[in-house]
Amino acid sequence: MKYRLLLLALVCLSHAEIYPVDITPPDTNQTIGRIKILDQKEIILESIDGIRFAEASDLAYDAKAQRLYVVGDKGVLYVFDALFSDKIETLSPLHAYRLTKEKGKHFRKKVDSEGLDFDRRGELLVSFERRPKIGSFTLTGQRIAKHKLPNPLNNKKQYRSRNKMLESVALHPQYGILTISEFPLKQHKLRYQTLYALSGKQWHFLAEPEQKSAVTAIAVMDDGNILILERAYTTLTEPRYTTLKKLYLDHCNTGLRQTEILAKMNSASGWMIDNFEGLTRVAAHRYLMVSDDNNNFFQRTLLVYFEVIE
Repeated sequence: MKYRLLLLALVCLSHAEIYPVDITPPDTNQTIGRIKILDQKEIILESIDGIRFAEASDLAYDAKAQRLYVVGDKGVLYVFDALFSDKIETLSPLHAYRLTKEKGKHFRKKVDSEGLDFDRRGELLVSFERRPKIGSFTLTGQRIAKHKLPNPLNNKKQYRSRNKMLESVALHPQYGILTISEFPLKQHKLRYQTLYALSGKQWHFLAEPEQKSAVTAIAVMDDGNILILERAYTTLTEPRYTTLKKLYLDHCNTGLRQTEILAKMNSASGWMIDNFEGLTRVAAHRYLMVSDDNNNFFQRTLLVYFEVIE
């Protein structure tokens, strides 16, 4: 706690700092299962362009432009200059934009932006909770298109709560825009999860067995299968889990698609994990995930850069 107070004091002087951290247990050699951790950082940042930096929910990385886009829960888009090699070489805040409707009109109601990826035109896809929606936005946060949700995703009464809706979004080269609700819809059992394409196609799979295991992010892998980030958290006194697993779109067993656990991190085993909610592909087999600090002093914005071992 003293170390964190010192960092926060430094932020007041410098306005932005990126610090190395280590979330792994003492006996871990940076490899767990099929995941090799390449680098780990904590972002302690007061604001960008006068907009408070908090509640990072998902990521999208443009390798050509070397830009990392971060969407926050309160309808804010943050942009970083970012370069990755075997480590996080560069990470510097550039801009922040509030998400708006077409022609820059403000949203009249509370915005809960959660998922982020690029669409086919290189603009940004954003998914939302409270009112389930997916839209395309410019790189400066202005909406340019609304995407029609298929049944039953377009019925907000099908979700288990207003805060358990479209936490994730990704663009697949074959199937188009994909999404998963944070928890299964009411018509399914609690562990019976579904990956939805906006075209109507569905893939069913089992969520992890830990209590309240929720899908918080997805990314398309190099082989066309799906990398899924799941988070399980109940109370402060109970273990917290972060699971990275692979969903095979073409491998089916009794109606359920095959999944493979790549890594499971458990706070009871010494992992200093936080509320991981975001995920993006950085390069071949390499990904970045981020934690949402919930605008809470006791939580952190962590970036974990890792490689999937083939």
